[in-house]
Amino acid sequence: MRYQYRSAEARISQLASYFPVVAIVGPRQVGKTSLAQRIQATLQTTSLYLDLENPEDLIRINDPSLFLDQHSDKTVILDEVQLKPDLFPVLRGVIDRNRRPGRFILLGSASPDLIRDSSESLAGRIAYHELTPFTLDELPTEIHLNEHWWRGGFPDSLFAPDDELSRIWRQQFIRSYLERDLPLLGLSADPVLIGKLWRMLAHLTGDLMNYDSLSRALGISGPTVKSYLKFLEAAYLIRQLPPYFSNSRKRLVKSPKIYVRDTGVLHQLLGIPDFFQLTGQPAIARSWETYVIEQISAICPDWAELSFYRTHQGTEADLVVLKGGKPYAVIEIKYSSAPKPTKGFFISLEDLGPEKQFIIAPVSSSFSYSENVKVLALADIGEIFS
Repeated sequence: MRYQYRSAEARISQLASYFPVVAIVGPRQVGKTSLAQRIQATLQTTSLYLDLENPEDLIRINDPSLFLDQHSDKTVILDEVQLKPDLFPVLRGVIDRNRRPGRFILLGSASPDLIRDSSESLAGRIAYHELTPFTLDELPTEIHLNEHWWRGGFPDSLFAPDDELSRIWRQQFIRSYLERDLPLLGLSADPVLIGKLWRMLAHLTGDLMNYDSLSRALGISGPTVKSYLKFLEAAYLIRQLPPYFSNSRKRLVKSPKIYVRDTGVLHQLLGIPDFFQLTGQPAIARSWETYVIEQISAICPDWAELSFYRTHQGTEADLVVLKGGKPYAVIEIKYSSAPKPTKGFFISLEDLGPEKQFIIAPVSSSFSYSENVKVLALADIGEIFS
C-alpha cells in the first residue's frame, strides 16, 4: 500500500527540532511505523530503526547504554517501546550526556499514562503526539466521507480494495487486540470478558456511562469495570467524554459519556454489515455523533478541551469546547439534512454563554441558521477554531 500523507508530519518534525525525544503514540495498526519511516527519510541526520517486537533488534540493545552511545550521531527510532519499559531510565542518562534535539523517536501503542515510566523518567525531555486513524482532512479525493465514516480511519480498513476485505480486517483487528495486544499492554483479564465489555460499550456509544449496570451485566465489581475502561481509553480504543460543570444552581449530570472512537470498529462491534444497513439503523445518529466528535478532536488546538453539558431537567449540548476552562463553543450534532436544534440546545446557550455556537450536520454546504448559530458541513469544522 502506498504511503498516504499524514498531517502529523509537520507537527512531529517541529517537535523533533526542539525536544531530544518525540513519542508518537496511538492504537496499533494506525500507521505509526509508516509515518516514522517517512520522517526518517527526511531527517538531516542519519537514522537507525529498531523494532522491539523483533528478537534480533532486542539483542542489539542488550546493553542499551553502550549501544545508544555508539550511535549518538544518529536519530534512533524505537518501535513498540512499551514492550521494554526498563529502557526509559537508560534513555534519560543517554540523553543527559548528549541533549541533541531529535535524538530519539519512540513509537508506542499506549498513552503516556500507560507507559508511565516514560513520563516519569523523561520529564522535560520528551514531547508526545497522538497519531489518530485517518481524519477527514487527510483523505485522498477518491475516498468519500461516507466511506470514511463507514470503514473508519485505520489504514488497512480504509484503503482495503472492497468493503468485505475492510470488514474482515476490522474483525481480525478486534480479535488481535483481545487475544494479543491488550494482554501485551498489561491488561490481565479474560479476553472473552473484555470482548463482551467492548461490544456493550459499542451499544452504549453516545450514552451516559453507567458503571453499576455494566458491573451487574458482566458479574464484576464497579471498581474493576472502571479500571478496564481506563485501560481501554489509554489504549485509544474508547473515549470517555467528561461533563462540563458550571457554577449554575442547576442539577448537572456528573457521569461521562462513552464512545468507541473509530466508527469502523464501532460498526464491526455492532454487527452492521454495510453502509446501507447502517442507514436503516437507530444507531446511525450515535455513529454520526461519534464520527463528528473524533474529527473535531483530531484538529483541536492545544488549548482546547472537549466536554458535554447536560442537566437533570434535560437541557443538553452534545459538545462543549472549553478554552481556559470556560465555554468557547457549544455544538449540537444532528444527523439530518435539515437540522433543527432542540429547545435544550438554546437553553444550554443561555446557561453557558459561549463565544460560538454551531450545529454540525451532513449538509453539502454550511449556512447560517440564525444570527448567532451556524450549521456547519463537516468539511468546514475548522471554523470552530478560527
